[in-house]
Amino acid sequence: MSLQFVVDGLLTGSMIGLGAIGVTLTYSILRFSNFAHGDFMAWGTYATLAVVSAIGATFGKVAPIAPLSFGWPLLVAMVVGMAFTALLALLLDRVLFSRLRSQGQAIIVVMASFGASMALRSLLEFTFTSRPTYFSRAIQIAMPVGFGIRITPDQIALLLLTAVLVLGVHLLMTRTQTGRAMQALSQNAALARIVGIDVASVVRVTWVIGGALACVAGVMIGILVQIRPFMGFDMLLPMFAAAILGGIGSIPGAVLGGLIIGLAEAGAVQLIGAEWRAAVSFIILMAVLFVRPIGLFGVRER
Repeated sequence: MSLQFVVDGLLTGSMIGLGAIGVTLTYSILRFSNFAHGDFMAWGTYATLAVVSAIGATFGKVAPIAPLSFGWPLLVAMVVGMAFTALLALLLDRVLFSRLRSQGQAIIVVMASFGASMALRSLLEFTFTSRPTYFSRAIQIAMPVGFGIRITPDQIALLLLTAVLVLGVHLLMTRTQTGRAMQALSQNAALARIVGIDVASVVRVTWVIGGALACVAGVMIGILVQIRPFMGFDMLLPMFAAAILGGIGSIPGAVLGGLIIGLAEAGAVQLIGAEWRAAVSFIILMAVLFVRPIGLFGVRER
């Protein structure tokens, strides 16, 4: 068995983990499963692609940053895409989710997120068509790193970016007043309100973090695979499985859960075939729900 699945699994797990952070924050703080989260990923990626195209039309063809396959336009566009996705999430919460949450029925909010997901995906397909597209069609030569493993410069850069973003979110959650307020609200919403935590502010930060990280995960898929309207929908089950495996509300848990699922999917591709890849997340999700519903780092609610 080739160890190449380790690199493939870590990359897939990084994308899943970044997306799962938004899923776990939304569930733990806003108390509902947001099925539109995968479409935030797709919208952020297409927004980034639109900005890259606009920069290319303005400044002409820009040489990539050697040895990467992309140049500074993609980096600038990704920041714009993160801001756009965060605004999209805030707008959706303002016009839909916040009004339904005030009614106190979580199932209605979940169903609304499912409808919003379909609407966002259809609008994306109508605007950009369902034809796959790419940030770059340049082919990179993978470098051997030993034990039969090969990796490209793009893959190394994206793994480093994931590590930086996860560390940044971890520090935000553990070293800042905003992060502590988010943890307090996720553990006991009623008590958090009593002690004077600004719930509206925490909700906004939750959407901003979740939307921005979903955009980055989508851009990673766009760089390594391809861009298409259903790219976020296809990641929805792995992201939910990672969030539950890691424990709802746990940032390190979501990332670790994503890496475990990514490695499991990559291993399954080598052992039993690519057609079973989609089943891996479902099997892991069911196993966690039956054996340890609180996940690896979750805590039981009191």
